[in-house]
Amino acid sequence: MMDDNRDESDGPSYTTDKTSVIQSDTFKLRLAQAGQAPPSVVLLVGPANSVGRQWPIEDTDRILGRAPTCHVYVDERSMSKSHAKLILQGGDVSIIDLESTNKTLVNGRVITPLQPVRLKNNDQIKMGNVIFKFLERGSLETVAQGQVFDRAQTDALTGIGNRGALNSRSIELFKRSNLLGVPFSIIVFDIDKFKTINDTHGHTTGDYVIKEIASVVRAKLIRENDFFARAGGEEFALVLLGSTLQTATDVAERVRHTIETHVFQFDGKTIPVTVSAGVAAALPTDSNWESIYDRADKALYKSKNSGRNKVTAG
Repeated sequence: MMDDNRDESDGPSYTTDKTSVIQSDTFKLRLAQAGQAPPSVVLLVGPANSVGRQWPIEDTDRILGRAPTCHVYVDERSMSKSHAKLILQGGDVSIIDLESTNKTLVNGRVITPLQPVRLKNNDQIKMGNVIFKFLERGSLETVAQGQVFDRAQTDALTGIGNRGALNSRSIELFKRSNLLGVPFSIIVFDIDKFKTINDTHGHTTGDYVIKEIASVVRAKLIRENDFFARAGGEEFALVLLGSTLQTATDVAERVRHTIETHVFQFDGKTIPVTVSAGVAAALPTDSNWESIYDRADKALYKSKNSGRNKVTAG
């Protein structure tokens, strides 16, 4: 129905059955974001837990390979440890094959080792069994691809990493710790008597407590090399690269104390909240990160079975 009271000074209203001539605020925002987005490579084919991951090219000499120290690291044996290099110069990006075993192909053509090849938007780069797509600076797809992967790796309730992100990042950090010869530790903690909180105050309050814990820990207790994720339900995990068992235990104690002293207030009520934690560090006999996580998880249950609101090292 037409609005007869519309001011004629508003001008005519145009519509079309194909596309709207008016850009939404969301679309304008995405355009602005894309204008600032650096060029990037996106993993199209490779390990399932990394497909869709995007690496921005914000500096030159970005190495792609299966060594955990590579700027673009993909855990795939068909790639060489240092397979290729991305060169950023004057806004253009070129790729150089570093005499890799399985070659580098751009759009199906093998490139000559050690000779730079300039990349164009949507070029496909194949290294062994791995395929990347190159996205130019300012591409709307750069923003969209990053958002899709971020959503897949992010816990919807808390905004921190989810279980999938925990799995993929822990593999990467464990391999990096072995390569660099630095300690690797894991903290697992969960909310004490969380079922009681839900039963007494309702699930909305329980969701608030989970979100608030994630917010407090992320804001006050996460260091540069740490990775924080919601492992599931009311359980969280902190993966610490470069931290000994003693350092990780100290961090876990700070987490426990910070949460115990934090005021959780929701819907006019103050909810007492504490957590129990378990800590474990890598041993020479550990061949994967899961064995360390398992020891930390068992230490967590020792904390819960011996009175809760405490930290146990496994």
